[in-house]
Amino acid sequence: MTQQQASGEDFQRRFRNALGMFATGITVVTARTPAGEPIGLTVNSFNSVSLDPPLIVWSLANELPGRPLFEGCEYYAINVLAEDQADLSQRFASRLGEKFAGLEFDSGIGGVPLLAGCCARFQCRNTVRHAGGDHVVFISEVVDFDRAEERLPLLYFGGAYRQLRA
Repeated sequence: MTQQQASGEDFQRRFRNALGMFATGITVVTARTPAGEPIGLTVNSFNSVSLDPPLIVWSLANELPGRPLFEGCEYYAINVLAEDQADLSQRFASRLGEKFAGLEFDSGIGGVPLLAGCCARFQCRNTVRHAGGDHVVFISEVVDFDRAEERLPLLYFGGAYRQLRA
């Protein structure tokens, strides 16, 4: 490996490409606005932090218009997408209006939307937020979760969706 000098836009592109070499799962983070409307967005910056207490971490870009809604909600859900749910990833990654139109979901703690068909779902209390460069970092307590053992996760690697191979 060669060490590269940091320089503006070229550095950011190369950095992003290097980060793309780390395969991640795809999640949709869902919550409710103060008016009770469901909101959600696609996130691949999700990870575990601690088993005792049960904590997770994820991050959200500062420039996203929904950032204050996620920062201010009491509860949210992390919906880990299954390998056949790339369409949900695209839907919640878009800037389109009503992302929940015609979508089947359950209601969790505090009314958080829980998407159907996911391989895992974590219901979280929104506890700690930190500034992290151009993102807000959320560290939150998991208060409930479920898992569908027969479902395999949707993966993202090298700028594309991928699936596990046996």
